[in-house]
Amino acid sequence: MIELIYLACAVAFIIGLKRMSGPRTARSGNLIAGIGMLAAVVVALIDEQILNWDTIVAGLVVGAAIGAWAALRVRMTAMPQLVAAFNGSGGIASSLVAAVAVVEAGSDAIPVETAVTIMLSIVIGTVTFTGSFVAYGKLQGIITGRPLLFRGQQFVNGVLTVAAIGVAIWTLTSGDPIGYWIIAAISLVIGVLAVIPIGGADMPVVISLLNSFSGLAAAAAGFVITNNALIIGGALVGAAGLILTIQMTEAMNRSLTNVLFAGFGTGEGGAAGTLSDRPVNRAGAEDAAIALGYAQSVMIVPGYGLAVAQAQHAARDLAEALEEKGIKVHYAIHPVAGRMPGHMNVLLAEADVPYEQLLDLEQADPMLPQTDAVLILGANDVVNSSARDDPDSAIYGMPILNVDRAGTVIVVKRSLSPGFAGIDNPLFYNDNTLMYFADAKDALEQTLVALREV
Repeated sequence: MIELIYLACAVAFIIGLKRMSGPRTARSGNLIAGIGMLAAVVVALIDEQILNWDTIVAGLVVGAAIGAWAALRVRMTAMPQLVAAFNGSGGIASSLVAAVAVVEAGSDAIPVETAVTIMLSIVIGTVTFTGSFVAYGKLQGIITGRPLLFRGQQFVNGVLTVAAIGVAIWTLTSGDPIGYWIIAAISLVIGVLAVIPIGGADMPVVISLLNSFSGLAAAAAGFVITNNALIIGGALVGAAGLILTIQMTEAMNRSLTNVLFAGFGTGEGGAAGTLSDRPVNRAGAEDAAIALGYAQSVMIVPGYGLAVAQAQHAARDLAEALEEKGIKVHYAIHPVAGRMPGHMNVLLAEADVPYEQLLDLEQADPMLPQTDAVLILGANDVVNSSARDDPDSAIYGMPILNVDRAGTVIVVKRSLSPGFAGIDNPLFYNDNTLMYFADAKDALEQTLVALREV
């Protein structure tokens, strides 16, 4: 019966993951996978006779309370930080499971196959733990989002990696349990040093990769304690995270090696890039309302500025007002818009934007030459035409939304400061571009008022 329940849990994981591949079914998929994991945890505790029912229920109540609090209190702009914290927590949990196996073995010899899985769980889990919380610090502003580099950094990382491998071999041959703790200490340091040189522009890829690592650590821990549900669940998370990481690097036209070692992007949208002194076409609410109100088709491009301003509901209200005038409205979602995979989709789903209006890069870009007006809300790098036209640009070759090919482009932005990549955007100075300098939510609300008078 226990094994049948584990099998049912594994099926729930797979169904849930499949349903999470689309915005319309993602919520139910998350629920199905969550129920499967809950059942797997409870059954594992009962099967191993670890806890009694009182303790299990108490744990469920405490965990549910913490989860509900996080769901209600954490702002959408902080969702990437929350995901990073989840990744780190999962990584350290897997490492602790492996560590307990070492403690329980004591001075007894651990079989080689078990020792290897213990090492993998400890290494991957601890690297994920410190790496994820460094990413959390960068996203939260506790640590600067700029790449932190020092002379000989890659050499130090290489020495630490070689040292970890050497200690692992020594531990396998000698059976001395102290080797596991040495490996854990080295891995904690590697996790920090691996993430600090990565700029904020690449944080979405880092979060996805660390999510994959947390799954791999869980799968390794599953082999340590021979738990099939943990093995299957961890493998699914690891594979899904890795596939997503590859897709995101392809969306940026960069390799994973370049992301991890290039020290790319300021991460703060600061003045790292050189700004042009060319004039721009400034616009206000009335100008935006006229351009949108007399269009036949409008494409809205959301970015991190939308998340910061919490403007997703205002965007939906403006879109509905345009639709009432018979104007077709769509949303163009770039794969790396925002600060984590799917950030914009989550924001717009929260505002009940119809799923059929959400278009990915491949769907939206061919429509732009026939689009009368594009409304860009805080996006920068994903619409930066230098990625297409300037071979010397740091983001040259990155697939973008070619919004400059639309009739009129309205950019809602607080200032001309560059985005996370830290480079200027030639789009801002085009003749068909209107720069609306304002908070995204305020700009949308004022434009909506002006639209009703058009």
